[in-house]
Amino acid sequence: MTAKAESSLVKDEMVWDLSQLVESVELVFIQKQLDDMVIEAEKLRAKYHGTVSDLGVKEILGLLESRDGLTLKFEGPVRYGQLSYMANSTDNTAKQLNDAVRRANVKLSQALAFIDIELGRLLASKPSIVKDRSLAEYRHYMERILRKAPHLLSESEERLIIAKDRNGVSAWELLQNDWLSTRTFTMEVRGKKKTMPYGEILGLYQSPNRDLRKQARRTVFENLGKDDIVWASAIRAVCEDHIEMCKLRKWQTAMTQSLIDNDVDEQAIESLMKTILNNTKLYQRYLKIKAQLMGLPKLADYDLLAPLPKSPEKTYAWEDARREVNEAYREFDEQFGNWINDMYEKRRLDGEVRKGKASGAWCFPWMAGKAAFVLQSYNGRMTDLYTQAHELGHAIHGYLASRAQKPSNCEVGSCIAETGSLFGELLLTEHLLKIAKTNEEKQAILVIVLDEFSNAAFQVSARVLFEQSLYDAIKQGQFLDSETISKLWLAARDKINGDAVEWLDVSKWAWTQTPHYYIANYRFYNYPYVFAQLFVFALYRLYKKQGRSFIPKLKALLAAGSSKSPRELSNELGFDLTSEAFWQNGMKQAEEFIQMLEKTF
Repeated sequence: MTAKAESSLVKDEMVWDLSQLVESVELVFIQKQLDDMVIEAEKLRAKYHGTVSDLGVKEILGLLESRDGLTLKFEGPVRYGQLSYMANSTDNTAKQLNDAVRRANVKLSQALAFIDIELGRLLASKPSIVKDRSLAEYRHYMERILRKAPHLLSESEERLIIAKDRNGVSAWELLQNDWLSTRTFTMEVRGKKKTMPYGEILGLYQSPNRDLRKQARRTVFENLGKDDIVWASAIRAVCEDHIEMCKLRKWQTAMTQSLIDNDVDEQAIESLMKTILNNTKLYQRYLKIKAQLMGLPKLADYDLLAPLPKSPEKTYAWEDARREVNEAYREFDEQFGNWINDMYEKRRLDGEVRKGKASGAWCFPWMAGKAAFVLQSYNGRMTDLYTQAHELGHAIHGYLASRAQKPSNCEVGSCIAETGSLFGELLLTEHLLKIAKTNEEKQAILVIVLDEFSNAAFQVSARVLFEQSLYDAIKQGQFLDSETISKLWLAARDKINGDAVEWLDVSKWAWTQTPHYYIANYRFYNYPYVFAQLFVFALYRLYKKQGRSFIPKLKALLAAGSSKSPRELSNELGFDLTSEAFWQNGMKQAEEFIQMLEKTF
């Protein structure tokens, strides 16, 4: 095979094959599938609407199984439309497909809105149904419905909200994604002007060249800052919409919806955030160590995720990434390794960098296929290797949950959803440290782990504080223009970082690029990352203590999907999420990595 042919083959392997989701990729066929989905949803509605309060246990089981069957039957065309658009939002067919999916999903949600409403009322009046053995598989699903029941509105109101969201908060979310994915940024790279899509210039944030990192970050934020009116309008609309929904649904605080959706208790999150604030000195200690390793008096914001200057200049080709990630998972468990290989073999990963591709990295479960699809912009750095291991950890979670659970039990809250992915990063760390030959290589690996931990546990905690401050400001009558929002961001950021970091002036616009603030009906999408980081570090300590006997415990946790609450899953492992002492275990693991790093120099 010629070098050109080999290059073409690798390029093909870096682009996913979405055709396996559907019988035909023709627009007309997929539209017909979406139409059929709505028709079947209406039939389900016609059969059960207005009757749920009179149903017996057997009929309730039939209703829930019918809805799960509907989900599995039409998951393929829905996913195909969504993922085609995320892969290339500039493609006209992909735009049409995504819009068709959005319209169909609105109609589907409207048709089936009655289920949770009527079932919630029934369970509130007859809570003993939740514990009926015939419905054991849906026990925790019904417990979650019961928790939501006091906040559900009438069916007509719920249908109206679904309709208004499509061109309301959902439209702001779409705008933020479209705006970023279609932006190009021009800057000088190695003496030449270069115009890059968003995904490519973000790759420069972790360039070994400090000036290039600084220039890339400044270029992005300067350009985003020019559109500050757009971003402020979007974030203001999303926040104010949420405040109105809090009033309508009688959510006690702006975070209540998130606590219910993530199936966690407020006490657990309070203990988590207290632990973070009590350990900012540990975080700042690491920042000083990294500054020392980089030969700097203090880190700048463009150094926070940067590689060390003495790190081996190593890049990973796509086939290298496949080998290392596969081995990392296989060393832990052969079944995990087989599933990781399956993802590559079946071309369910998309790593190509291109304009129009959604920013960030994502894993999308495919329950009907008992698999998943992964999207990232792969630039060949070690951090991209970690990103790939992370997203494939999500895939492993999907492989396990889809084999053990029905769709209703695969709606995993974000706190637990990050477990497989973060554990996968630690498995990759073990593997890479084992094969590292020099202290410089070990430093490079440990810095990536600690950078990721610092970012997810501490920098993301700043986002939690920032998001809360947005609602506090609105409550106090402040108008959220771009300057006010930036001031709130800077205050939250500095509470975590202290004076350990020097910031570019344009970094005040960092809030504009974070999609988590704009996602429709999903407020406080940040603390789950903090939760997951400390939770998994605590799990990893348990693994190091118990050895291979821990493996079936991790598999059971992941296979449980959403059939158990995070508190139940934690209790089974001997953890107490409401205790600061538990969260401190995660900090102890982080400190152990810091000590390992200190021993390398």
